[in-house]
Amino acid sequence: MGNSVNTKADKAQLAKQLLLYAVTDRHWLGDRTLYDVVKESLDGGVTFLQLREKDLDEAHFYEEAVQLQALAKEYHVPFVVNDNVDIALKMNADGVHVGQSDMEAGNVRALIGEDKILGVSAQTVEQAIQAEQRGADYLGVGAIFPTGSKDDADDVSKETLKAICEAVSIPVVAIGGITLENTPELKGSGICGIAVISAIYGQKNIKAASEQLKKVTEATVAESKL
Repeated sequence: MGNSVNTKADKAQLAKQLLLYAVTDRHWLGDRTLYDVVKESLDGGVTFLQLREKDLDEAHFYEEAVQLQALAKEYHVPFVVNDNVDIALKMNADGVHVGQSDMEAGNVRALIGEDKILGVSAQTVEQAIQAEQRGADYLGVGAIFPTGSKDDADDVSKETLKAICEAVSIPVVAIGGITLENTPELKGSGICGIAVISAIYGQKNIKAASEQLKKVTEATVAESKL
């Protein structure tokens, strides 16, 4: 690593940062801008931010990523880009999140270096262990509950979620169909946080939704570790 400064948090700090992980989705915007709704969610206590854009061209994706990274920095919240390693590198994002069907984790780590955060989606214990071995810093595991946000999300049982948490030493966040109401069902699983889309960005009052979700998640994670 030479003389590079390691900006990546240690596992314990990263686990805290992953408590309330917001994934963007312009589907819910209406007449609002992505910047405005993300700011509202950060005001409500979001602790980690992922920019997920499946249908935006590269130029607009880059422009949006730069704006949101600057915003996330103001709140001292890590900012990662979904799938697009090129854009993450070009704009010097805090990291990248990749799925099982995207670029292989080891290749991503080689491209982004050791100082960036690498998140990997996993649905099985085998995938989770492999991702950790290949350089993942955290795992996104799901879909835990039925979800309308991701067409390709395979269902993962709470038993599998718990087994994954026990099989790896890196932080795990649950994702998929998570709401304010069903978050408490995840206690005892071993997760360090939840990743959500519509539970924040699909709500009328995004700040209030974030505040409530954070409170419930803190209680769930506290019990999850017992």
